[in-house]
Amino acid sequence: MNLPSQPLPGRFLSLEPLEARHDAGLRAACNADADIWTLYPFSMADPHYDAWRAGVARRVAAGEALAFAVLVKDEVAGVTLYTAIDAANRRVEIGNTYYRPEHRGGVVNPEAKLLMLGHAFKAGAGCVQFRVDALNLRSRAAMRKLGAHEDGVLRRDRITWTGRVRDTVVFSVLPEEWPAVEAGLRRRLEGFAESF
Repeated sequence: MNLPSQPLPGRFLSLEPLEARHDAGLRAACNADADIWTLYPFSMADPHYDAWRAGVARRVAAGEALAFAVLVKDEVAGVTLYTAIDAANRRVEIGNTYYRPEHRGGVVNPEAKLLMLGHAFKAGAGCVQFRVDALNLRSRAAMRKLGAHEDGVLRRDRITWTGRVRDTVVFSVLPEEWPAVEAGLRRRLEGFAESF
């Protein structure tokens, strides 16, 4: 698996490798929903943004992750990462995904997942994984709607930044499942074509 960092243009949005020029917009996006961070293992909002961003930069530099700014009409709508790249075992995880509230439940997540999954499988991934907080019902529903397989629950998986002990639900998509997942995502995107 050779997963390059490159822009991933779509019909409704684009994913651009995260750079310093995205930081002001991404910081504002992360500050747009103070309540959501209790469902994340860490906070990306102020006063935590700089530490989170520095950690992402270190992981990207080490080849452990790839980070993308999510742009809608040239405005930063959020962020998403390949968070755990395991080239030797042809596995990658998509996570650390956050969208401004006004971009949830619409075209942004389906197209971002279409672009990221497509890029991963084209690069030779044998498995794309997702980890979701068991309490995050919206994200769990999104994974099911995507067509990802629910692999199981990792009980007491991690301690979040608030001190809460989190159970994690693991989902995955395999290359042989990708054509059906891709077709479903493309059908969903067609439903947004006239309204976007």
